[in-house]
Amino acid sequence: MTVHFVGAGPGAADLLTLRAVRLLERADVCLYPGTYLDEQVLSHCRPGAALIDTQHLNLDQITEHLAEAHRAGRDVVRLCSGDPSLYSALAEQTARLDTRGIPWDVTPGVPAYAAAAAHLGKELTVPLLAQSVVLTRTQARSTAMPPTEALAAFAATRATLVLHLAITRIRTLAAELIPEYGRDCPAAVVANASQPAQLTLTGTLSTIADQVEAHDLRKAAVILVGPALAPRACHAGESHLYDPRRPRPA
Repeated sequence: MTVHFVGAGPGAADLLTLRAVRLLERADVCLYPGTYLDEQVLSHCRPGAALIDTQHLNLDQITEHLAEAHRAGRDVVRLCSGDPSLYSALAEQTARLDTRGIPWDVTPGVPAYAAAAAHLGKELTVPLLAQSVVLTRTQARSTAMPPTEALAAFAATRATLVLHLAITRIRTLAAELIPEYGRDCPAAVVANASQPAQLTLTGTLSTIADQVEAHDLRKAAVILVGPALAPRACHAGESHLYDPRRPRPA
């Protein structure tokens, strides 16, 4: 049997792909990240499926559950919050499965930053203002960041910045970003994007930390920073692709 790594999206039960829903409907076993997931996502699982919350399991324990299901010939889904390509430990888990000769595949999901941007009603790449999006995190009680990926280096680009797994350090991060972006640069925080408990905070680099600390946010939040978030950002310019003056093929 194949182990299916499936992007669960940002948490809402109706933001899964059709493929993800089909895999959940036929799975005998589903491992899911209880810390980040709205339990309604599990309503797509069939009655009688074994549901295993992985929030208190290490990677070896998770792998053993996957291997056990494979040995028993049972369909198994490993749900990943957001999209498996970002901060999902996909590389470590699939390496363990490869060692055991267990086949696997990946189904993408809606990333949390995309759900956050959708809720804000923002395009993160505004012509003449920001044409790049940097997806990154910071290091505190977690795996060290590569030395070439310092936050200051990313800030120097003044691209739209999306920070994951960083909400508890937002005051320090804002202070690091202000020299490049400025105190009045727009900033937003979306916690539990798309879920019933969603919370959205908007402000600037000089005010956003106060709001986060007032709400005591500590997990499942995405930080977005950059001029593309400004209320009138679209007035910076328009896309050449849709310019009526652009020559069109005959």
